[in-house]
Amino acid sequence: MKEVTMSVVTAATVKELRERSGAGMMDCKTALAETNGDLEAAVDWLRSKGLAAAAKKSSRTAAEGLVGVATSGTKGAVVEVNSETDFVAKNEQFQDFVRNVTQVALETGADSADALLAATYPAGGTVQDALTNNVATIGENQNVRRVKLLNVNEGAVVSYVHNAAATGLGKIGVLVALESSAGADVLEPLGKQIAMHIAAAFPLALNGEGLDANTIARERAIAEEKAAESGKPADVVAKMVDGAIAKYRKENALLSQLFVMDGKTPVAEVVAAAGREAGATITLTDYARFQLGEGIEKKETDFAAEVAAAVGGA
Repeated sequence: MKEVTMSVVTAATVKELRERSGAGMMDCKTALAETNGDLEAAVDWLRSKGLAAAAKKSSRTAAEGLVGVATSGTKGAVVEVNSETDFVAKNEQFQDFVRNVTQVALETGADSADALLAATYPAGGTVQDALTNNVATIGENQNVRRVKLLNVNEGAVVSYVHNAAATGLGKIGVLVALESSAGADVLEPLGKQIAMHIAAAFPLALNGEGLDANTIARERAIAEEKAAESGKPADVVAKMVDGAIAKYRKENALLSQLFVMDGKTPVAEVVAAAGREAGATITLTDYARFQLGEGIEKKETDFAAEVAAAVGGA
């Protein structure tokens, strides 16, 4: 094992690795030492040794603000707007802004943050102008981070908000696109259930083929290292690796995930069964899932240390 030094391993990185992996403190120290302090590589090292579960997805990342959703028949929009503190997320002015911006995205078809910021805001000026005013009057930095639009030719785009702060606003926003000639009485409840599944199960793609190639390569490398330690023949190891990747694809693709409502039926079959019952084909064509702060590392501060430093420098 490499020598563990504070330049490579700090209490903060050990703490973060423990939170992300669920592994023990000494295992986390070893992993960081073996990977020269690279947090992502340390997670992979722990997994390859069977010392950690799959890296936690977005639940450990954080940023404040709100996710807004809006739908109108065959189209829907989901937007994430960030703020510095949760207090701002509870501010009526901020909530109105997120609600309005989401509606602007839906009505204008602005499909990127830049396009949305350049769009006309209901009260006049651009969305960027309204955002600048928000920052000035609320006194806290804010930004329109991302937007996604879904459309179907016929059918419905259905929305769901988890941990709702107000109507159409919350911590997790989901859209589900259902292409079908079936009526809203069929598509709305079906879409809502699937959206709730998506919020809980966090699929990474619609189907197995849609999973990110780099992610699959990373999972394969981990599976290969883990299987190689079994000491079994090469052909058996190869089958173990293929099996692990097939399992990963199945568990992380929406259509093949087991529906959270019953824990046994693939989502694709849930959709097909609803179509048979309605007498019309229903196709789940796309989805969107925005979780507040997903992929953003929020800087943690030591308030006591800040105060001490301020006093010392006075």
